[in-house]
Amino acid sequence: MSGLSFLKGHGTGNDFVVLPDPAADIDLTPELVRGLADRHRGIGGDGVIRVATTAALIDAGVIAQAPDGVAPGDWFMDYRNADGSVAEMCGNGVRVFGHVLHDLGLLSGHHAVIGTRAGRRELTVHAVSGSTADVSVDMGAPGVLGQSTAVLGDRSYEGLGVDMGNPHLACVVPGLTSQDLAALTVEQGPQWDRSFFPDGVNLEIVTPLEDGVVHMRVHERGVGETLSCGTGTVAAAVASLREAGKDTGKVEVRIPGGAVTVTVSGAGSELRGPSVLLFRGVVETGDLTFS
Repeated sequence: MSGLSFLKGHGTGNDFVVLPDPAADIDLTPELVRGLADRHRGIGGDGVIRVATTAALIDAGVIAQAPDGVAPGDWFMDYRNADGSVAEMCGNGVRVFGHVLHDLGLLSGHHAVIGTRAGRRELTVHAVSGSTADVSVDMGAPGVLGQSTAVLGDRSYEGLGVDMGNPHLACVVPGLTSQDLAALTVEQGPQWDRSFFPDGVNLEIVTPLEDGVVHMRVHERGVGETLSCGTGTVAAAVASLREAGKDTGKVEVRIPGGAVTVTVSGAGSELRGPSVLLFRGVVETGDLTFS
């Protein structure tokens, strides 16, 4: 393997290396993912996304079968964290994925059904202006797991466990202001209840719901603190609504990388926000540092 074509994009600062690979020809090893995601010796990103058909990934042995409701010819978001681990879902990544499909002429109209390891998802590219797109994604029904705790730094947080296809602990902290949130130390790894979250956890620290708005910071499993986490914003919306005595509603979630809108309904949830495609090129994999 030598040169790999790629695109670089982000959704509210959550950034990704995107590899168009329709036939799943790339041997996307954990070492290659880490090399591509390395911010000093690679392209840099919170994760790596492969764009391939569901059938191609099955034939290559990357996935065992198509998710329910996903056809062999549908596109599949093969998502990897920056540390090379496989992730089930990424809300910001799936918006960028939809933007890339549109950019490459792979999207029929403005709507698509795609496959993820968390199941079938539907996305809509509402508008494209220059390098920016407005994309919404049906995120499915959040699974409420119950209460748990985590320790971050010298502080313990109690929150709501939420399954978005990947695990979250969304901690709404009473009295926490956006200024207090900004001053917290979030970049170091949390300690969590491994019997509750055996596969690790994404930890969100969230301000209480006020006038339909919450503020959030996140430590992502396999990455560290990121400017945004799409599935985490949905988990934060669910937790903040419940803290306010509501099961449904629309929440603007403000993260360091910008803002998104989450709608939680009886039927499921939707995430809507921007995607930006920054640049594209070819990376010589022989020049990457593998670890």
